[in-house]
Amino acid sequence: MSGALSHIRVLDLSRVLAGPWAGQILADLGAEVIKIERPGSGDDTRAWGPPFLKDAEGRDTSEAAYYLSANRNKKSLTIDFTQPEGQRLVRELAAKADIVLENFKVGGLKSYGLDYESLKQLNPKLIYCSITGFGQTGPYAKRAGYDFMIQGLGGLMSITGRSDSEEGAGPVKVGVALTDILTGLYSSTAILAALAHRDVSGIGQHIDMALLDVQVACLANQTLNYLTTGIPPRRLGNAHPNIVPYQDFPTADGDMILTVGNDGQFRKFCELAGHPEWADDERFASNKARVAHRDVLIPLIRQATVMRTTAQWITALEQAGVPCGPINDLAQVFADPQVIARGLRVDLPHPLAGSVPQVASPIRLSQTPVEYRNAPPTLGQHTEQILENVLGLDAAAIGKLREQGVI
Repeated sequence: MSGALSHIRVLDLSRVLAGPWAGQILADLGAEVIKIERPGSGDDTRAWGPPFLKDAEGRDTSEAAYYLSANRNKKSLTIDFTQPEGQRLVRELAAKADIVLENFKVGGLKSYGLDYESLKQLNPKLIYCSITGFGQTGPYAKRAGYDFMIQGLGGLMSITGRSDSEEGAGPVKVGVALTDILTGLYSSTAILAALAHRDVSGIGQHIDMALLDVQVACLANQTLNYLTTGIPPRRLGNAHPNIVPYQDFPTADGDMILTVGNDGQFRKFCELAGHPEWADDERFASNKARVAHRDVLIPLIRQATVMRTTAQWITALEQAGVPCGPINDLAQVFADPQVIARGLRVDLPHPLAGSVPQVASPIRLSQTPVEYRNAPPTLGQHTEQILENVLGLDAAAIGKLREQGVI
């Protein structure tokens, strides 16, 4: 059966991560996603290496791992839309598309006649998603915005890192471009909502997505901790602001994560740790009390956890129904039996390397499952195919465009 969005065509003018991530989600769900790129260079992330994909002889190809992470199931079409002929091609494609996805600076596409107001005149049903650092309005609208700076500006770094009382204290960014990824997720959700609205209204709409908006919205309980008290949350390292014990602990051979979610689980842990009296101590008997006395309790737990190995703790805690886990590196992640059983690695044929590894989509649909149709495309791989099949251009017309440097 075809993917859930197999009837949808997307023009993806975005670059780097947030926009391409949204486009990849739509492509995984079956949409035809046409990635429009600059002739000769393409998406900036194609060059964001090392590492690069290796060919059969072990030599670097032109495809950086960063680019490969966010562009599968797409088609690559190179168009120079700074040229009038390139603008005409994009407008003709937009007239035949359901969605345009872009992350140019505010107003950046207007000079080319490729902004929402211009394109909706050609296609009133068009859904046009703009992704910027700060949105289309407000005093920062014209500023550039990147994930790292938004993690800082949006408050995430203020609650990430070791507490001020610990060695190595200070704000820390998350180890992946999380704000970009979350913006891509929210953008794909907004696009699906706009498609549902179009199904009943017959009209498209403009979607205004901002990295800063997403970052603030995704602070979740931490923002409400502040808004209900007026006190900015502090950094707690790997600890939880509202639940104790809920953090990493040392073991005899490394570390483990202990995530006690209720008083019953805490009592079970205390019994396994050889200290059942902790569960009846008024300082620790409830989560509220444990949060208030975390500075007393956590050192006691650390003294207990170092007495066994990580594997011994996990076996005992799992049998008792107390949530816990190891701290894996990515080699351990992809060797984990659960990860293998869920098929989280897929390998797709690639023209330069034979095959390329990919991380599977976490979306599991019973009737319209995700299909891995093709690897992230090489630059301009589908240019002739799209111009011929979608716009009806013949070989002579395509050749002329290539001679002019339009494609």
